[in-house]
Amino acid sequence: MGEPLNYIMISPHFPSNFEPFTVRLAENGFRVLGIADAPYDELTEPLKHAMTEYYRVDDMEDYEQVYRAVAYFAFKYGKIDFLESHNEHWLVQDAQLREDFNIPGMKPADMDQIKYKSKMKEVFRKAKLPVAKGRVFTDMKDAKKLVKQLGYPVIVKPDSGVGASDTWKIKTPKELEAFFEQKKEDVSYIMEEYISGNVVTYDGLVDRDGNVVFDSSITHDRPVLDTLDGNDMYFFIEREVPADIREVGLKAVKAFGFKERFFHFELFRLKDNTLMMLELNCRPPGGYTVDLWNYANSFDIFDLYARMLQTNEFQAPLNRPYYAAYVSRHNHLNYAHSKEDIYATYPDYVISDVWQPSIFAHVMGDIGFIVRSEKEDKLLEVMNFIRAKRN
Repeated sequence: MGEPLNYIMISPHFPSNFEPFTVRLAENGFRVLGIADAPYDELTEPLKHAMTEYYRVDDMEDYEQVYRAVAYFAFKYGKIDFLESHNEHWLVQDAQLREDFNIPGMKPADMDQIKYKSKMKEVFRKAKLPVAKGRVFTDMKDAKKLVKQLGYPVIVKPDSGVGASDTWKIKTPKELEAFFEQKKEDVSYIMEEYISGNVVTYDGLVDRDGNVVFDSSITHDRPVLDTLDGNDMYFFIEREVPADIREVGLKAVKAFGFKERFFHFELFRLKDNTLMMLELNCRPPGGYTVDLWNYANSFDIFDLYARMLQTNEFQAPLNRPYYAAYVSRHNHLNYAHSKEDIYATYPDYVISDVWQPSIFAHVMGDIGFIVRSEKEDKLLEVMNFIRAKRN
């Protein structure tokens, strides 16, 4: 046998439910090399065991430190075959490291259409996929001109941003003035028409030829923006990807042309049942969605990803036997049923519960329950029970 493939995992410990990426790669014969700022003693034992070597840096935002870590690994172990973080925050840095060390994968030239919502819109439009009207604006005069075209309410968010962070729903001229008083000076913002619809997704994995080898779709009960007010929420994996979502999703994957990586497209399902593209995240879906894939499909996506890198094949049947859901609860809300009541009432459907770190709690809730069912009506019954409030 030849030398193992070298895979550098950036920040292998975060989020914690992504640790199996590192573990499964090692189990499949990869030499996994970790880089992060966490002290080695604070890493879990499975993670320590899976990594051939771990390089701790003082500051992950300091490119020179991370560069030196990759240079050390390249000198000691030879050609680096893969470098990934599976994390939105490090996409640009990952791309620069790949270019500097001639590692396959997305490079800095690919980043604009991945990071900037205005550039994404251009790609969607070229592929003849509908998007919300809007553009980047410069100052108050330009914003007022744009509002006249779009009409209130409008959505304002950073042109380069993750999730619902620093996103504003502006309904009046007074609220527009308030935005300009509080907005970050060094951030470029985009304004879009407000779209009333449910958020759905097209998610999955592409092989080294750009073919979708696994896909999935999430349905949300409400837009993420509405959860920032402290509301609970749920989302669930559909047993079958709706045909229209798959059709536009495949067009979008082809339009962006990425390879050998996970993807997460967000779309609006409008009241007339048509679809509108929202944005692309060129990494696995956040939160516990990857775990829901495993529960919904009765497979191990972490293992299947490692094997795909070796064989360029997705080695699992897609029988999709279950719906799988994440249901959030917030500590400040008065729920009708305790955690013990939930497990006692639905022992065959509630798989587990997870406490969220404070950085995610405002969106994902303080605690989330993982629920699985063969039937959608039963899934909804359990989710409604979990979220029921006292009068």
